[in-house]
Amino acid sequence: MASVWQQVLALDAKYNAYRTPNNPQFRTLYIRRRSQLLREKAKSAEYDPAVRKDYLHLRAKILADRYGSPAFSDQGSIKSRSYSFGTRSIGKTNMDSLDPRSAVDGRKYHRRQASIGSLKHIIEGPMKRIYDSIEVVPTKEAEASRAMAGGKSISENYAFAGMHHIFDQHTAAVTSVKFANDDKSRVACSSMDGTLSICQVIPPPATVICMLKGHKAGVADFVWSLSSDLILSVSYDGTARLWNVAAGSCMRVLEDDMGGELLSCLFHPLNNNMFVTGNNKATVHVMNMSTGKGYKGGSGKVLGQVLSLAFDPTGRILWAGDDKGSIHSFNVDVTTGRLVKTRRTTICEGHPVTCISSRIWISREARDPSVLVNCSINSLCLFRICTEDGGLQLKRTFHIKQKSYNIKSAFCPLMSFRQGACVISGSEDMCVYFFDITKEKKACVNKLLGHSAPVLDVSFNCDESLLASCDAQGMVIIWKREGKQGVL
Repeated sequence: MASVWQQVLALDAKYNAYRTPNNPQFRTLYIRRRSQLLREKAKSAEYDPAVRKDYLHLRAKILADRYGSPAFSDQGSIKSRSYSFGTRSIGKTNMDSLDPRSAVDGRKYHRRQASIGSLKHIIEGPMKRIYDSIEVVPTKEAEASRAMAGGKSISENYAFAGMHHIFDQHTAAVTSVKFANDDKSRVACSSMDGTLSICQVIPPPATVICMLKGHKAGVADFVWSLSSDLILSVSYDGTARLWNVAAGSCMRVLEDDMGGELLSCLFHPLNNNMFVTGNNKATVHVMNMSTGKGYKGGSGKVLGQVLSLAFDPTGRILWAGDDKGSIHSFNVDVTTGRLVKTRRTTICEGHPVTCISSRIWISREARDPSVLVNCSINSLCLFRICTEDGGLQLKRTFHIKQKSYNIKSAFCPLMSFRQGACVISGSEDMCVYFFDITKEKKACVNKLLGHSAPVLDVSFNCDESLLASCDAQGMVIIWKREGKQGVL
């Protein structure tokens, strides 16, 4: 059975370049989600392998009829449509010019030249149907998809039945909490007590699997690797540590080249041998995991302490948020690790940018590539990515309490067929907030009460059956979704 779903995934990957030729980010997102769904189906006992083989043959025929022969999927004609970034001037934007109604940056970028033969192949070959119907998904008209979703409103969908478990193994503030990638059961926490913990939340009873000890000061940030077998953490002691999750041991210790405190970290989304750190000396470093050294040209300067980092799903754009209120955009060369600074967006001068996360699209009603930002002005900000080099345009803001703490937020992981699209954030008023980004009025669709200190971070597991939130007193609460208890 497992081999059949792998063949289906391989078939989808073969045609993936034709699916949305002008949107490589969506292609990546599609194939990852497809992989997740196929793996889940493969584990189900109700599906007959023979039926799945019939499905494989039928899908192959449908895809061939739709897109033609996949023999051209590796040809350079597809690559010829990618943009040439070349040398660009660094743009500077401030909050005054971020009106959602303002025009998108008017600069024009050239494309790489394509030969007459390759252009003819693109226009008249198997890609013709794609160009004739370029916006296949997502669309706002989605009656069948909404019927599949059960017809619930966004507020009903994000109703919670209560607390699944409370963890209190840390003796100081829990700075970050994250579920493992494509995992419903494992969650990790970092703390100002200098440790990290890995917990299993299902099946009951929830337990602490292991404590990761080694940092000599508070742990500012951490991130799971794509396969969730490694964790990278950074600390105020100036070191980054790579942890083996299964063994619960430290594999490598890397010190900041500038002797500064490390405040943020991130794996490259397509190459986990490459990671990025940000320090309190206003510098972003791109590092090689194997050698433990930085890449040549892989350092970038910002205005202040680097509190937050985010990649776009392709790994070509890196955003860095600092404590001076600015977001800096960099182009990243995935082969050489070289950084080229392109833009600076000022959110609010002098007010720290504590969290950045990006998403290609969230639902059929929220189709723009977006960036979600926490800034210490009592606001959660949603931006649209408006240029190829990571330029941002403000779409709207949501009110939360944030003045003093490094509050973090997140997009809900599942792309919704329902009307509406949800984001979540911690807050200094000890609440977890849920906002529907498509609602002009009364955007807050839910608020969870239970913490006795500012909520610093939030994280859903992969199927949104559980939500984790952590606070400034070291408590971690696992919340269970209403209607999803059966899967726990």
